[in-house]
Amino acid sequence: MNAIAANDLKTRGISSFEEGLKNASELMVTVRGKEKYVVLKLEQYHYLREMELEAALLESKQDQSNGKAIQESAEAHVARIFEQ
Repeated sequence: MNAIAANDLKTRGISSFEEGLKNASELMVTVRGKEKYVVLKLEQYHYLREMELEAALLESKQDQSNGKAIQESAEAHVARIFEQ
């Protein structure tokens, strides 16, 4: 994964992101030599977000299949939450 120092970002601005992401979909930003942030191309972000939502959907379908889901009204749901 490509990396850029926060100081380079301060001096070169957004062009440092553009350069760092030319041949990669992710760019690590380091602060004082430690990895601190990750910058993603927008397409990569959307892909990861979609995969996260797909995983959540799969998990909820598995919960339904395993009898771990509860079907109730919004009012009953709120009441049950506040009872716990």
